[in-house]
Amino acid sequence: MRFAFAAIILASVGFLFVRVAPAASDKPSVESPAIRNAIVAAVERDRKLYGGRTPVPGVLVGVWDSAGHSFIRPFGYADLAKRRPLTASDHFRIGSNTKTFVVAVILQLVDEKKITLDEPISRFSLGVTIPNAANITIRQLCDMRSGLFEAYNTPQFERMNVTPQTTFDPRTVIGWAVAQKPYFAPNQGYHYTNTGYLILGLIIENVTHDSVGDQIRKRLLVPFSLTQTSYPETMAMPDPWARGYGLDKNRDWEDVSNTIPVSLMGAAGAMISDMADMRRWIELYVSGKTSAPETHRALMNCISTGVENSAFGLALGCSNGWYGYTGGLPGYNTANFFFPKDGVFIVAWVDVQADKPAPGVANAMFRDIARVMTPENVPLSKGGGL
Repeated sequence: MRFAFAAIILASVGFLFVRVAPAASDKPSVESPAIRNAIVAAVERDRKLYGGRTPVPGVLVGVWDSAGHSFIRPFGYADLAKRRPLTASDHFRIGSNTKTFVVAVILQLVDEKKITLDEPISRFSLGVTIPNAANITIRQLCDMRSGLFEAYNTPQFERMNVTPQTTFDPRTVIGWAVAQKPYFAPNQGYHYTNTGYLILGLIIENVTHDSVGDQIRKRLLVPFSLTQTSYPETMAMPDPWARGYGLDKNRDWEDVSNTIPVSLMGAAGAMISDMADMRRWIELYVSGKTSAPETHRALMNCISTGVENSAFGLALGCSNGWYGYTGGLPGYNTANFFFPKDGVFIVAWVDVQADKPAPGVANAMFRDIARVMTPENVPLSKGGGL
């Protein structure tokens, strides 16, 4: 989720079965002090650029080069009040990275022939009326081409007054969105919208007679031993965890860790993870380990978003050979990307959400680190987000 508090928008990259290419001697190595220094310098520049009166409180960066060497570096604090330094083990809310898990479940259901990507969502009893449902397909929900209005940009959302304990039925939130005029007719354009993923969560529950969180656990978290990743039912965070921050009117950092109830985020962005799990997950997802070859090809079919050097697959952001996803919500921004050609990974996590200047803080750090690691394949060079 790319949330800006009054207008939440959760965010994305993809190819066929990919394998990590063998290391080449001329590839940038994180074993090099010069490369490490360049990465650190890029992060520190962006901490200041996206900061307030002081830099961004905490950043966690992981870079894995083509030879398999890693450089993992926390910057700053996980808890400003306690002055606790950020660590590589801290858990973050991963926002829209949740969407990759939702699509992985959807594709497994396609593999099991329980659904198809191109069937209309009118087939399913979802408990909420969706106008034009007969012409909106599951694929269009996955690739942001349904035209449905953004649920977190509705008058109801902007007027709401909630506490972390407030609970929401996704049908209510979907209802806010479908009461608004669509952006366009189905499959006639691209517009990032969380509404489609709230609907996908209901489809999973309708087909499996199980909760979307349990399906993610049973099909993905347990089989792939992603022990630090969870789909929470409450606001509780597993220890250790990074608190999330936002700028107040004086441009000082305030704690916004529990601004948005998890039930409001749901299948669009409720999940929690740590860096090690998400580094492994993005490789599994992009490399075709979570579904059959045919459905993986569909996942990796990246279509232009209309912004140069930015495309989108099925819950997958794609830019100049890089594939992955970025999640954002108040206090958290997490980018996780894989460059299959050279076997390079970049994870850039930040304990704030700052969307301006484009492409936002985590995407900017990912882009600027990629400029060091893959100088001939710099993603997001035109400022679009993923």
